[in-house]
Amino acid sequence: MSQSLLPMPQALLYSFRRCPYAMRARAAIASAGIEVRLREVMLKRKPTQLLAINPKGTVPVLQLEDKVLTESLDIMVWALGQRDPHHLFVKDQEPQLQLIRQMDKEFKPWLDKYKYADRYPQHGADHYRSQCLEFLAPLELRLAKQAFLYGPTPSLADLAVFPFVRQFAMVDNNWFEAALPGLAAWLTSWLQGPLFSAIMTQYVEFADRGAEHSFGDCQLSRLV
Repeated sequence: MSQSLLPMPQALLYSFRRCPYAMRARAAIASAGIEVRLREVMLKRKPTQLLAINPKGTVPVLQLEDKVLTESLDIMVWALGQRDPHHLFVKDQEPQLQLIRQMDKEFKPWLDKYKYADRYPQHGADHYRSQCLEFLAPLELRLAKQAFLYGPTPSLADLAVFPFVRQFAMVDNNWFEAALPGLAAWLTSWLQGPLFSAIMTQYVEFADRGAEHSFGDCQLSRLV
């Protein structure tokens, strides 16, 4: 299926508020201070316009004049390539990308099994949590030495990872805070910061002919 591109300069973002992939794409766009048109979709009612440019029906999707980006990490890199006022992606680019890809490809499948352990009765939730911990323990060690994953200030990796750590914490927050106090404090700083507030605004669903919203022109003085 050919991709239909917009004959207009402003980018169009298809998003779903609670999706962690969409969350981190919005975080990068908001931190860059780039205004886009946002269409909030419900994954049970995917609009035909979304399916026309991304037959998989996944979000986020960013529709540009000359291309369509269907991977959240690609959207993040695009946004920070336009503007990066908070210097999120100016150092250790390849190590950051490697960490993000590892979390996406290896940690996320275990996270899904931990979240929905009743759907995977081969093992108990404790087993799936222990598998997740193999990826989170190194992050805890990093945060014992510094405020963020790549130093004293936030990075692309922080933005990309925190929505998934948030999902992990929500399964058993008491255990999370006791077992991973550094990661818990780091996550709290994101969840209580202005960036998270900016990206979690609730929007009316688009649903083929519904509402379209302006998003991203936040000009945030700080993220956390």
